[in-house]
Amino acid sequence: MNYEIIKLKSESESESWTPDRVLEWTFDTFRDRVAISSAFGPEGMVVIDIASRLHRSFRVFTLDTEFLFPETYALMDRVEERYGITIEKVYPLLSPQQQEQNCGPALWSRDPDSCCNLRKVEPLRRKLGELEAWISSIRRDQTTARAQAAKIEWDHKFGVLKINPLADWNSDQVWTYIREHDVPYNPLHELGYPSIGCTHCTRAIQFGEDARAGRWAGFAKTECGLHVIQPAISDATEA
Repeated sequence: MNYEIIKLKSESESESWTPDRVLEWTFDTFRDRVAISSAFGPEGMVVIDIASRLHRSFRVFTLDTEFLFPETYALMDRVEERYGITIEKVYPLLSPQQQEQNCGPALWSRDPDSCCNLRKVEPLRRKLGELEAWISSIRRDQTTARAQAAKIEWDHKFGVLKINPLADWNSDQVWTYIREHDVPYNPLHELGYPSIGCTHCTRAIQFGEDARAGRWAGFAKTECGLHVIQPAISDATEA
């Protein structure tokens, strides 16, 4: 893959592209060597719906930590039925029982970074070894770690190109799209869960709290480690 061409796309063109245009270019460039990574939050559902309007066939994978909410698993079933796709589920190398044997009980309550690394970061690293690019649904206004995300950028952490078609959207735009296109979403969003991860590390937020306050409550942690933004593709040829 000629990353100099991709560099030019990122720096001179793609920042003005709509999500549809970003995804169209991505699918045309990478075909079956790119996949959407989704945890099936509202942004992820928007990306999947846009993709379905552009292509009949596209790849979606999810990092199944084996600690997800029943509502999340039910939404996966709805996604497969509605969009006619098979979600590629990526599992940790350790089962929950093996993790407890190796690391002690309730690792997430003592060292959530290590738990996220075992159940999300390393599984993603394995999956991305099959791909040339991955599509996320992050927005710049979600966390400080995501504030500099480009729509097309080189992911130094995982050594592939990363596509962020909704980088410049806000929450209102996401939910307007969902309502206008009748996109399915997790019912927990209506019960005070704007951001949904694992059952052990997600709670409903209280009035006035930040949208991600329910993730890893009690810890100075806002990211699982997948989207800590590193320098963009300006250094791609050196990676």
